[in-house]
Parts: sequence; structure tokens; C-alpha cells
Amino acid sequence: MFMNKQHLMTARTLGLALVATLGLASCATYKEEFAGINSRLDSLDSKVQGAAQSAESANQSAQQANQRLDQMEGRIQRLESAPRRSPRG
Repeated sequence: MFMNKQHLMTARTLGLALVATLGLASCATYKEEFAGINSRLDSLDSKVQGAAQSAESANQSAQQANQRLDQMEGRIQRLESAPRRSPRG
């Protein structure tokens, strides 16, 4: 009987050690997974920031083009409403 209790205690101790080892190993795996995910998120974040800067630049260019079109529209309307010239000759 005494050997059975001793074996039981040894088995319990080994079981706890095994669970603790597996728990620590899984933590390392999660740390690696989180590091990979964080790396991908950082990459996506920089791509999004680059796209936002490009969009802002395109927006400014479009606004400038619209201002030039507005200026041209007034000139075109004046030319269209001006009296027609008679051809020379």
C-alpha cells in the first residue's frame, strides 16, 4: 500500500510538471503568434497611412483642377456671349 501512495504522489508530481511545461510552451507559441500578428498589423497600418497620404494629395490636385476649370468657365462664357466678328475679305 505504501508503494502505491508513493507512486501516486510521484505520478501526481510528474503530471503537474508536465502540465506546467505544456502551459509554458503554449505561452511561447502564443507570444510568437501575437508577434506575427502585430507585425502584420504594423505593415497594414503603414500601407493605410501611405494610401491616406496619396488620397489627400489626389484630393488637393482635384481641388486645384476644379479652381482652374471655374476660372476657364467665366472666360468661355464671355467669349460665347461676345458679338460675332465678320470674316475679313
